[in-house]
Amino acid sequence: MDSCHILVVEDDQDINRLVCRVLEGAGWQCRPAFSGSEGLLWAERYDYDLVVLDLMLPGVSGEEFIAQVRRRSTMPIIVLSAKAGVEARVEVLRLGADDFVPKPFDNQELLARAEAQLRRYKEFSDRGDSRGPLTWGPLELDREEHRVTAGGKRLTLTGREFAILEKLMERPGHVLTRGQIYESVWGEEFMGDDNTVNVHVSNLRAKLARAGVAEAIRTVWGIGFTLGGEERAGTGPRGL
Repeated sequence: MDSCHILVVEDDQDINRLVCRVLEGAGWQCRPAFSGSEGLLWAERYDYDLVVLDLMLPGVSGEEFIAQVRRRSTMPIIVLSAKAGVEARVEVLRLGADDFVPKPFDNQELLARAEAQLRRYKEFSDRGDSRGPLTWGPLELDREEHRVTAGGKRLTLTGREFAILEKLMERPGHVLTRGQIYESVWGEEFMGDDNTVNVHVSNLRAKLARAGVAEAIRTVWGIGFTLGGEERAGTGPRGL
């Protein structure tokens, strides 16, 4: 994997140094930040390939950091936090984080999760327009620009949300299981935990609903999800 630039936002200097050391050992470059405010300054100034983020930060909290970054960027965010309960995980995923690693963490697990996020992000960045855009009703997904619009209005999606919508738009009316979605989007073996996929689909649905496309993604109980059933997707200009 090419050299990547990672922003590490963690106020504990020892943990920050440890995270940087682990990631730099894989050949990546790290920028340490020791408060949420400092992290936001760096995130606004540069485009990073990945952010590793603590939640309990001085200045701007981790939750607010995610909310502000998601208004303008889809760069992946891994939350690294001692808030290890299910509610904390669900909350940050709903805010737009892509993954959650509880403290204390295993170095190799953190490295593997970072690799998975970077691999997916690079795939989006390098894919180009070889397969063309997708359309379904008022939705248009541009793979080259990594952009989704609904009735001409742009939606701000995370990398995971974009990937899920892309998979659904490629085969509208076809049911994808949670396992298929997870293994395709996360690039890891599905271990039977529906909650991760469910949270991201729920976030995606909420954004589509706010854009006036409330009934796009349908749940097929006990199986998975499908995009509509009446509209059809295209791979080119609308109407062709």
